[in-house]
Amino acid sequence: MPRLAASLLLFFAVLFSLAVPASAEMRGAWVASVHNLNFPSRTGLSADQQRAEIRRIISIAAACRLNTLMVQVRPEGDALYRSRLEPWSRFLTGTQGVDPGYDPLATFIAEGKSQGIAIHAWINPYRASTSKAGKAENHISRTMPGAVRRVGSMLWMDPGDPAVRQHVVRVVEDIVRRYAVRGVILDDYFYPYPGTGLPRGTFPDDTTYGRYQAGGGQLNRADWRRENVNTLIRELHTVVHANRQGAWFGVSPFGIYRPNVPRGVEAQLDQLTELYSDPVAWLREGTVDYLSPQLYWTDAGPQSFSSLLGWWRSSSVNPRGILVFPSLAVDRLGGSHNWPVQEISRQLDIESSIRPKGGFIIWSMAPLMRNTKGVNGVLQGT
Repeated sequence: MPRLAASLLLFFAVLFSLAVPASAEMRGAWVASVHNLNFPSRTGLSADQQRAEIRRIISIAAACRLNTLMVQVRPEGDALYRSRLEPWSRFLTGTQGVDPGYDPLATFIAEGKSQGIAIHAWINPYRASTSKAGKAENHISRTMPGAVRRVGSMLWMDPGDPAVRQHVVRVVEDIVRRYAVRGVILDDYFYPYPGTGLPRGTFPDDTTYGRYQAGGGQLNRADWRRENVNTLIRELHTVVHANRQGAWFGVSPFGIYRPNVPRGVEAQLDQLTELYSDPVAWLREGTVDYLSPQLYWTDAGPQSFSSLLGWWRSSSVNPRGILVFPSLAVDRLGGSHNWPVQEISRQLDIESSIRPKGGFIIWSMAPLMRNTKGVNGVLQGT
């Protein structure tokens, strides 16, 4: 009996170690497919040309000493993999639903494995469309039209519709069952950002909120919206762990929790009351394995990188010590921001100095593909 007990203890210890992220440093980068930002570089490339682009992305990532890529495989209710539930992405061929002749996600996984690069499947949970481009017959706007809302020029899946949540969970379950991904990560698009056609604090969900109330629901609309998102996070965390041993589930929220949190930080957006996103609740409940707040600011001024990272990693915010990998705005080396490359060096040093250290994720692969201002050398030297 003691021998059996010891064997069981060892078994569960191994199982636990596989289910929980290891302490190895994350050195990641985002690979965006929406609007052909990173991959593929344009629509209509042949399968061989797209495969060549994947190999180049993987090779540059490896040369920069990265060990993980967050590959966007579901930008708008579609798929950059051979999905059983949603249509092929238009960003591959130019037309939604058209087979590109190969499987991009499977190719990323195979090429990544050859160079020690783990692949996380990056999905957008609720965005159904970014434009009026034609939709395939099996797109959610056609198969579940009552669950999709128009917001300006976009289509958005209603987070308050249980059928939407069930669909997203099935999509993630399908990915983790069939593909050897190291993890699944969501971006920051929960309820849509306020803007043209969507005043702050609004979303066209009268129907679903009314249905909730008619069923006896007591939460006010804002709390109900947050709980819709929280429920999705809990269910995705469960389904990832249930279907792929050792896989991680993460989220990359907006980098500032609320204005003046921590004290002195300025923000024009309150994600808790406008995106109905509550990443602090996920940290405290343990419904994420890692968090990658988008800290897209310098270390001086009203959105201090070091102050924000210290806050996210603090024991008061993150009592479970869940890994926090800041996303760094390397793309701001160019464009109107025109950061000096020393800003990235400084942020990498800061990340290493704030405990518990975990690693980082670069936004995005584009500056690394161009080696903007010699940033690849900075990464190679860290």
